Amino acid sequence: MTDQTVRPILLVGYSLAWQNALTAHDAEGRFVFVEEPDVVRKREVAPQLESSGSAFELIPWEYQLPAAADRFYLAHRTLEPAAIVAVIEYGVPFAARLAERYGTPGAGLGAAEVLRNKHLLRQVTAQAGVLNPKSRPVSSSAAVRAFMRESGRSVILKPANRQASVGTLVIDDIADVKSAWRECIEQDEGIVVPDRPMPLQMLVEEFVEGDEFSVEMVVRDGEPLFTNVTRKLLFPGARPVEMGHLVPADLPPEMTELLAADTRRVLDAVAFGTGYVHCEWIVSDGLPYLVECAGRMPGDFIVPLIDRAWDIDTLTLFLAVMCDEPVATTPPRRARGGAAVRYLEANPGEVVSVSGLEAARQLTGVLEAEVTVEPGQRTSTVSSSWDRAGLVITEAKNATAAMRLAAQAAAMITIEVAEPASSRAAA
Repeated sequence: MTDQTVRPILLVGYSLAWQNALTAHDAEGRFVFVEEPDVVRKREVAPQLESSGSAFELIPWEYQLPAAADRFYLAHRTLEPAAIVAVIEYGVPFAARLAERYGTPGAGLGAAEVLRNKHLLRQVTAQAGVLNPKSRPVSSSAAVRAFMRESGRSVILKPANRQASVGTLVIDDIADVKSAWRECIEQDEGIVVPDRPMPLQMLVEEFVEGDEFSVEMVVRDGEPLFTNVTRKLLFPGARPVEMGHLVPADLPPEMTELLAADTRRVLDAVAFGTGYVHCEWIVSDGLPYLVECAGRMPGDFIVPLIDRAWDIDTLTLFLAVMCDEPVATTPPRRARGGAAVRYLEANPGEVVSVSGLEAARQLTGVLEAEVTVEPGQRTSTVSSSWDRAGLVITEAKNATAAMRLAAQAAAMITIEVAEPASSRAAA
């Protein structure tokens, strides 16, 4: 049984990946997930935590409602957490406010609220001189068309307050705006969000064409202790969904330094305190334009890639910072190799068979290869991160070799899909 005198680490939002990582990381620790009651029910969180033993506890709480952190603190004054960590995007403001109430390190509520809203982030960082694409809140397709006429270029329609590329679409032709609007405002995230409606806030922005990157930083009192730059690859088409990540990004040192410096400008602008940031950029004509910045650890296996490429234990470093403890080992300043993840795509329809998976796993340097769909399951066009069909993770002597290997392994995996009857009839 876990020692109840051990100060717990509160984790806002449930994640199986976090549960597994913490199980491997610290068998003596005490971890409390705070999750929305609807999500606890739909994802069967309680049984999953019980399967990992007594180190994990669960407190169901509607943490995405106004003043939820203050009410939680008053209901659990004696909890005395050692640290409070936002696991998912929607938990960032709650975690920041709760850290203020318990007196533990955190981003700060002001910073968290700006980071969680792309419109506010654009306004604040632009005032600080950070390059942002032209952007405007919109509440109708007519407003999108008006913006498109003014800009005279392609635009991207996106929510200001969602995650995983949900409701995001590039629009090249003004004639497509009405259908794009209908498509984007349907933002069903299923089992990962509560059943109650979430406020809809949409943005339209000038589309900036260029290569995409993210900067990951572990930050203590506004100062970065560790910095990595990741290259992001997207699936072709109008939906900007991640097809892969490459660590570290294959960039000249000058651009790596510029992206890191601009990320620090973002943190200064929002007065970020302590935590992890994942800041996304598009580099166009040699200039970084801010996409968004998350006040949490990234998903999509970026952290395991960093650990492999840099020979670092990111979780140990991060938890030491969040628990206000000394850092035992100085983080490296240079990566020792490269690591990559490549996501798989299946055509829309019904999965007939999966082949080539074992052969891909046998390639030297392939760390993991998984397919998340199975025969009989229906698949759809990749419109968000939830629609991807599997992944390949690799490591190599450098980042370019790791991505080449990931592409090779992914190409060996075939997901055969039967076309929907409606598609065959229309042909």
